[in-house]
Amino acid sequence: MSAHPAESQRLNRILLTGAAGGLGKVLRETLRPYAEVLRLSDISFMDPASGPQEEVVPCNLADKAAVIALAQGVDAIVHLGGVSVERPFEEILEANIKGVFHIYEAARIHGIKRVVFASSNHVIGFYKQSERIDATAARRPDSYYGLSKSYGEDVASFYFDRYGIETVSIRIGSSFPEPQNRRMMSTWLSYRDLTNLVARSLFTPEVRHTIVYGVSNNRDVWWDNHLAAHLGWEPQDSSEIFRDKVEAQPMPAPDDPAAVYQGGAFVAAGPFD
Repeated sequence: MSAHPAESQRLNRILLTGAAGGLGKVLRETLRPYAEVLRLSDISFMDPASGPQEEVVPCNLADKAAVIALAQGVDAIVHLGGVSVERPFEEILEANIKGVFHIYEAARIHGIKRVVFASSNHVIGFYKQSERIDATAARRPDSYYGLSKSYGEDVASFYFDRYGIETVSIRIGSSFPEPQNRRMMSTWLSYRDLTNLVARSLFTPEVRHTIVYGVSNNRDVWWDNHLAAHLGWEPQDSSEIFRDKVEAQPMPAPDDPAAVYQGGAFVAAGPFD
């Protein structure tokens, strides 16, 4: 396979939001080869900059002026920031809905033409695990969190059509050091595969608004990525090496959402009265 642009290109400055989160901490380390400077942002505590290749800038995504200032001088945005679990709508609204709008407004104002958006499998979480879908499947969000990611994909589409800002929306499955349960045997995304996917999302020319499922090369997957083939991303890892460990866990009940729906427990979380 010929070298992909992501293997040799660098940007001057990449903004990584959500840098204090689980995946933000991973990408803080693994995206270093792709930028002269990584600008790291979160509302939570972040370790100080490790040197001149890092800038640490705390920012509340719900603060539009602060987000616009945050994005000044940036070439591309990797947007992980926001609430990453199911929470009351009011919390989701501030970080995930206002926040993603502010990110795209900042991109428009500063002429930033590439965003990598951390979407989620919870955009399609009400599909059954027996179904196999691609990026054209109607969205079936399973939670307020899933609704916010569905909105983010619409924002990405609108800002491409209106302003030419290109986005790769990565519908992340379950990105952890190893799968934690039977459902994650299908949804697991290794950190290595995540990093390679983000890099290709940054550097592949003409992505328009591409939706890609962030899932490793697992034995049983529910998602078809043929519509994102232009990214040239081929996941290298598989959950199969963890199968014996995971299958030693008790079987969930047949009607347990974790055994029925692609979104697992998110389909039953809340409401938060």
